[in-house]
Amino acid sequence: MTSNIIQIGNSRGVILPSDILRQLSLTLKSAINIEVADEKIVIKPAPRQGWAEAFQALSEEDLNEKFFPDVFEDEDLDWWQWEAKK
Repeated sequence: MTSNIIQIGNSRGVILPSDILRQLSLTLKSAINIEVADEKIVIKPAPRQGWAEAFQALSEEDLNEKFFPDVFEDEDLDWWQWEAKK
């Protein structure tokens, strides 16, 4: 595939075809890493820093207690009964 370098304000840019963006799961404003390797421009998705660690930490916590605290801890609900439909 061939593309051109274009002027964008005082900078230069390259238009990336939407099928390539879809293959890499990139959208507008996606973070990317750009580097030169073996005389080639390499563009890779750049995952947000710290997200993997944050999700790992969350998976190790008891989320039920964190998000759904036992607010009825001191209440006795044994008296509660659902009425049967007639």
